[in-house]
Amino acid sequence: MSQAPTPRQYWQQRLANNWGLHGVGSLAYGRQYNAWLYRVRRHAFRQICASLDVDLPAARVLDVGCGTGFYLEQWREQGVALLTGLDFSSVAIERLRPRFEGIELLDSDLGEEAPPLPAASFDIVSAFDVLFHIVDDARYASALRNLHAALAPGGLLLYSDNFIRSGARRHLDYWKSRSLSDIEAALDQAGFELLTRKTMFVLMGSPVDSQVRGHQRLFDLAMRMVQRSEAAGYALGAALYPLELLLRRIVREGPSTEIAICRKR
Repeated sequence: MSQAPTPRQYWQQRLANNWGLHGVGSLAYGRQYNAWLYRVRRHAFRQICASLDVDLPAARVLDVGCGTGFYLEQWREQGVALLTGLDFSSVAIERLRPRFEGIELLDSDLGEEAPPLPAASFDIVSAFDVLFHIVDDARYASALRNLHAALAPGGLLLYSDNFIRSGARRHLDYWKSRSLSDIEAALDQAGFELLTRKTMFVLMGSPVDSQVRGHQRLFDLAMRMVQRSEAAGYALGAALYPLELLLRRIVREGPSTEIAICRKR
C-alpha cells in the first residue's frame, strides 16, 4: 500500500499540475468561479489595509504561503516595497522568481521549529488561507510561534480562517477548521492579541460555520452545478459577486472564512 503524500508533496504536485488561482483556491470549483472568489478576496484585502493605522509603503511585510503570488501582488499595489514571500512549495518559489524580481522568496515550512526568518524583522505578516491547512495541532502551534517571532514588537498578523463557533471540522489531511475558542487560546499562548475579525465570504464560500438549517446542502448543490462547467462557474460568480460585497458590509459574524487582525504582545 502506497503512503499518502506529505503536505509538502501534495502541494508540490497540486501546483505543478494546476498553476493558477484555482490551484491555490478551491480546486474543485474550476477557474471561473475561483476568479470571482479572488475578486472578493481582493476587495476584502483592500478594506483591511484601509483600516490599518500603518504607513504601508514603509512597512516590512512577510506573506506566508505566497503560492501563485496573489497577495504579493496585492501588497505591491498598496505601495509596500520591503516585501518577502515564503512558501514550502519549490514549484511556487521557482515560478514566482521571474515575476517578483527584487523580492526575497523563501522556500520553507512555517510549521518547522526554525524556519529561516530573521527575528523581529517584520511589521506585518499575512497568512491568508494557510493556517487551516496545517491539520497537525503541534505544527499549528509551532507556526503561530514562528509568526510571532518574525514580527517586531507590536507588529500585526493578518490571516484568514473559519473560526467555527462550536466544534471543529476536518477534511482528510487537507484542512482543519478549528473552533473559535481553540484558536483564541492558541493565539494567546503564542503571544498574540486578537483585535478583530472581519467577514470575507457570506454566500460564495462554503458555509462551514452556518447556523441555518440546509445552508450547507444548498451551497453543495450550487457547487455541483459549478463543477459541471466553467460557464456555470462564471455565471454564478457574476450573479453572487455584487450581493456578496453588499452582505460583507452588513454581516458581522460570517458563516464562512473570516479575516483576523492580531497584534504581537
